[in-house]
Amino acid sequence: MWNRFINLTESKTNVEGITLRLPLNANGNTASELLSTGWWFKTATHRVLSLAKQRQNLPKTRVDWVRMYRHVAYKIIPNRRYADSAVILVMSIYKSCRALGIDFRRVELGDWLMFQQYEFENQRSSIALKPNFEFHIATVRYDGTISKVIIKPSIPDNYVKLLSVILRKNIRYMGRVVIKDYGARDNQLWVHGEVQVTIPLDVYYKYMVKHRHNPGRYFGGADVNTDRINLVVTDANGKLIDNKTFWFSETITRGFPRDKAWNIISMRIHEMLDYAYNHGVKTLYLENPENLGRLRLLWVKNGDRWNRHFNYKVSIFRSSIIEKVAMKAPLYSIRVGYVSPRGTTNSKKHDRVMRRYGFDRHMASAYLIALRGLGLY
Repeated sequence: MWNRFINLTESKTNVEGITLRLPLNANGNTASELLSTGWWFKTATHRVLSLAKQRQNLPKTRVDWVRMYRHVAYKIIPNRRYADSAVILVMSIYKSCRALGIDFRRVELGDWLMFQQYEFENQRSSIALKPNFEFHIATVRYDGTISKVIIKPSIPDNYVKLLSVILRKNIRYMGRVVIKDYGARDNQLWVHGEVQVTIPLDVYYKYMVKHRHNPGRYFGGADVNTDRINLVVTDANGKLIDNKTFWFSETITRGFPRDKAWNIISMRIHEMLDYAYNHGVKTLYLENPENLGRLRLLWVKNGDRWNRHFNYKVSIFRSSIIEKVAMKAPLYSIRVGYVSPRGTTNSKKHDRVMRRYGFDRHMASAYLIALRGLGLY
């Protein structure tokens, strides 16, 4: 059994946004109110999911979903933004199930505690960014009363400028609070988690860009795996120019912290893209994550694999890394193209490339990805 959490890392969303993760720690009454709000939000989501499973015909649009179930969620969590978000979360689960051919009535919610608003809003939202990088967060206590807490999460250095722009220009964003751990210490409740801020993708590219102009004339192929990214650089005729492997094998060891793993992977992605830029790569080709079997079921756990011959966890992990590469490539003015992964491994052509260049199978795959992107294979 496994859990799939969407947007717990920087990632593209269905509203063309990118999510920034800001670690938070709280204790005492503040911790209690964050925990209670997460609990009420999940309870509301459970209730809407239960009712939706009982219907034969469900709404087609977001507006109709909210009209049908807002009152159900609002009775449990009396905050309009949070109630609507619980409804939209269930709608997303339903649409994912339809797209994957999965029985919606068999899914269950994963083991999570969080609350969010699904709309892009400004500083008047329920999870509001304020000066000095404070967040004023609407909460619902265990007795159902409405309250508010002020949180000052840790701000990574590379996000200071971005958050300053959001404040100064009143840029709209979506907020989420994720509770990752909680407990008691010295008879005082504590929580550890994240404030997550989803901003429009064009804002991210505008203010986080590394290189605004790319004079390169070469092409790259990247083979993404769970422990490395293999990069090959070629000219327009497929002539090999350079190759390099970017490792993050430590992240797949048992018990390695998830957050630390993604931090390391993100650093390697930036190293790879910087290397590609400085070696003249104008266009980078990747395997299409859709063709790798990307599982888009949100906040759901499931005991089935749906296909016993395919490792969905590995596929999801690889697809997530590919999407990160594609998302960050524009920061280096590198275009991204997608190719089908069919035939880039375990083929006669693949074996010939390995023998000719002395490549391992992953580097050979990277070379074939580049050739396929160029239309030469």
